[in-house]
Amino acid sequence: MTPEHARLVAALRELRAGAGLSLAALAERTAYSKSSWERYLNGKALPPRQAVQELCRLADRPPGRPLALWEMAESRWSGRSAATPQPASSSSTGSSAEGPPPRPVEAATTDGPRRRLGRSRLLVLLASVYSVIVGGVAVVLLVLLPESEAPRAEPSPSSVPFSFAPLCHGAACEGRDPMRLICGIGPDTLATHRTATGAHVELRHSEKCGATWVRTWGTEIGDRVEVTADGPTHSVRIGNAEDAAAFVYTAMTEATVGGTVRACFRPASADHERECFEARVTEPSARPSSPSVRPGSERA
Repeated sequence: MTPEHARLVAALRELRAGAGLSLAALAERTAYSKSSWERYLNGKALPPRQAVQELCRLADRPPGRPLALWEMAESRWSGRSAATPQPASSSSTGSSAEGPPPRPVEAATTDGPRRRLGRSRLLVLLASVYSVIVGGVAVVLLVLLPESEAPRAEPSPSSVPFSFAPLCHGAACEGRDPMRLICGIGPDTLATHRTATGAHVELRHSEKCGATWVRTWGTEIGDRVEVTADGPTHSVRIGNAEDAAAFVYTAMTEATVGGTVRACFRPASADHERECFEARVTEPSARPSSPSVRPGSERA
């Protein structure tokens, strides 16, 4: 499985968890069977684009980012991303470099035709033979050189080994992408908050990675979200319309059980205030069914 496919699978699992749907429920509400969804959600098969759209609809989430992930995964899966245009060869068996094939020399039956062959006919024949030899060498080189100098083809997506195990933990995750490092598969939601502008902000935590980040959607261009634990603050800005229509994530910050993490939303509009809230990282068994939020407002 390619990294692009793994990130798509992580996003699909997150959507399914947010929707609270079983495989049987997905089969009932979509055009795809239970076994198909099992393959899609476990990375055994690439889902159709329509399946991704339907899952976003059922989870009531914007389809922008999942569809972008699908585009990248499909490109690698189909091999389109590895395809490169092949330059046209300037040498071939019918190219002008070799010239027209030599005319056959007719057998002479009299002394007259033999004398007419003369020196000029001999030169033409020798030139033709020379062209054939040079052309043959060129063909051999064209056949052999690409074989020895061309880079090795990448293995097909199905042969690329990949693990769903997280690729970092604790301090090693600081400032890094939760989706790229496989921390976004099955994270916990510590707290959620809806801002005065209508944006959604969530504090997400991965127990396996020992790290927390902020996820946001329903934002406007220019909005910014931040996450802070005991270390540095990591933030992300909504830079364009595509960001505003999709999920956007901050980088991760190390967060251990018993620690407190803080998320802040900075609206682009000066008419609204900064909004912050906190959550404590607890053992999964000690977490409430509905994450609590302690919001606070500060002048941006």
